Amino acid sequence: MKRHALPLLNELLGLFPCVALVGVRQCGKTTLLKELSPDWKILDLEKLADLDAVQRDPDLFLRLNPRQLAIDECQLLPAMFAALRVAIDSQRNEPGRFVITGSSSPELLSSISESLAGRIAIIEMAPLSLAEAYELAPSPLYRLIEERAPLSQFSALLPRVSLDQINTYWMQGGYPEPWVKGQPRFRKLWLQNYLQTYLDRDLPRLFPALDRQKFRLFVQMLAQLSGSIINYSEVARALGVSQPTARDYFHIAHGTFLWRHLPPYEKDATKRVVKHPKGYLRDSGLLHYLLHLRDQDDLMAHPRMGQSWESTVIETLLRGLASAGVDASPYHYRTGAGAEIDLVLEGEFGLLPVEINHSSRVDTRSLRALRDFVTERNCRYGIVINNNETVRQLDDKLICLPFSVL
Repeated sequence: MKRHALPLLNELLGLFPCVALVGVRQCGKTTLLKELSPDWKILDLEKLADLDAVQRDPDLFLRLNPRQLAIDECQLLPAMFAALRVAIDSQRNEPGRFVITGSSSPELLSSISESLAGRIAIIEMAPLSLAEAYELAPSPLYRLIEERAPLSQFSALLPRVSLDQINTYWMQGGYPEPWVKGQPRFRKLWLQNYLQTYLDRDLPRLFPALDRQKFRLFVQMLAQLSGSIINYSEVARALGVSQPTARDYFHIAHGTFLWRHLPPYEKDATKRVVKHPKGYLRDSGLLHYLLHLRDQDDLMAHPRMGQSWESTVIETLLRGLASAGVDASPYHYRTGAGAEIDLVLEGEFGLLPVEINHSSRVDTRSLRALRDFVTERNCRYGIVINNNETVRQLDDKLICLPFSVL
């Protein structure tokens, strides 16, 4: 299955000496490495033979392999980052020499930024997006956002998948292996073992002092917190830990790409803004597994259905922008008076507020907060995403997009 990040990887290899692929375990980083040309040498540091070959003398190994070298799970050998810096600086102007991958390590990006700043480009990968799952070309939506296109161009977008396909993707999430197998029993057992490996192997290796039992309870709690405003004090009391420990747990979950942290948008605030962060489990299939939802009927009847849909839309948007190489910082917005916007994106394209609704109809009276935000911050426009069948321009600065155009 073709990944939309491949053209971006090839582009960055033509510009930078080294490219890093980071993301949650089992999202397809290693598979993407196999799309490189056959001239590339690929090492997996989870294999003892490969790890042993490198760790004896990383500097010497890189002198013997000065280009077209890919190193999988690079975070398992911290000394590699300093060695890469030396190797890159020896031929600083030569692009496309190294690719590294990493997962399940909050310290990974800090190691990259400390040792390889200015020498490396970073691609954050995720499980399959909606378009990748159905083997479609990337949606033109993300380029329209990047290019700050007028709303008239958004109106030309067409639905790309059916409602049944959307519901299937929403229900089972985007992890590639369960998606390709397409068997509900396999997906359940795969997710069960995936979580077990995350809790019993990955975390103890990265955080030896972590209370695994408390963190296991915390992961279960994340399913109920997904899509909600986070109050660290309440989470700490529920777990029986200190507030700093609860914050650390969220930092670990975000740093291992299991959870997405959404800070509040506080810039240029003209009203009192709720300053608590928001967050959600990144993969809807994992969320539904933790909520013990068996099928679409269970999902539609569940009280967390709205939050699940909202997080699926947000994650789909962010995955599409990342694959297109569009830099976007996500936030949520809520005022003390209760006005709320589900997602605020900030990037070179400006400020883009997004309201999310599962229904196919738009109650224009419910869009006051979105209109006020667009007006107060002079945004080019705001977007509403729902399950309508066609694109509808609501007024001169608001447009309604079906989720299927994503």
